[in-house]
Amino acid sequence: MAATVIDGKAFAARVRGQVATHVAALKADHAITPGLAVVLVGEDPASQVYVRSKGKMTVEVGMKSVEHKLDAQTTQADLLALIQKLNNDPEIHGILVQLPLPDHLDEDLVINSIDPAKDVDGFHISNVGLLGTGQDSMVPCTPLGCLMMLRDHHGSLSGMNAVVIGRSNIVGKPMAQLLLGDSCTVTIAHSRTKDLAEVVHRADIVVAAVGRPQMVPGDWIKPGATVIDVGINRIDKPEGGTRLVGDVDYDSCAAVAGAITPVPGGVGPMTIACLLANTVTACCRANGLPAPEGLTA
Repeated sequence: MAATVIDGKAFAARVRGQVATHVAALKADHAITPGLAVVLVGEDPASQVYVRSKGKMTVEVGMKSVEHKLDAQTTQADLLALIQKLNNDPEIHGILVQLPLPDHLDEDLVINSIDPAKDVDGFHISNVGLLGTGQDSMVPCTPLGCLMMLRDHHGSLSGMNAVVIGRSNIVGKPMAQLLLGDSCTVTIAHSRTKDLAEVVHRADIVVAAVGRPQMVPGDWIKPGATVIDVGINRIDKPEGGTRLVGDVDYDSCAAVAGAITPVPGGVGPMTIACLLANTVTACCRANGLPAPEGLTA
């Protein structure tokens, strides 16, 4: 029987609807408008597309959207000065510096200059530590979106065997922490894991975030397992042009899995939805209000 397709596009629309409801309540009950500032340095085409999309959706849910587009030659001192200004701005609750940055800028230094309470990407070392110790933190958007979809599909994840393929700071490591927080038994695997196929085959949940197109074939997947494909890879089509694929071979995995996310239309739409959710959460925490239910880990 073919796997259930987890529709990330539809789920993300639901999350944005929840965010819009919370934003309207903050405005009506507390006269507060959550504000998100996005900083783009340089003219990377993909980054420009992401920033436009983020700004559009921020406005659609009723939040304040601020964009700072800086020249590719912007100095580190000038970028840090802008971040400090945003840190001190009470109308800005979330700050996102679009990555990658030009080579002359120190990404770690820039990320760690953001106020952790406004770090809606969840990349600041303080948020990494809080997440790792099970405390309230800002959670990286892509892993948060994966967790939301898993909770929605399964209800409780307690006791399930989860394998995360990939060990990046952006997805793999925080994904493992979130699954541990929901009482999964978690293995972090990667391209150098011995007997990777056997490790994956034991999993009830497989999160593929290794960055290699169609690396995971269907015969690695345990029958009935849930497959969350984080990968976004562009490959050549035989007839010319390119197409997007994930880190799993979709057709063969979908024939075995119980549920699977497609690429495109799976995890991708959830990332921006969770960025908006994180901004509302940050706004509530900054104002001593309860974080909205269902929009964070």
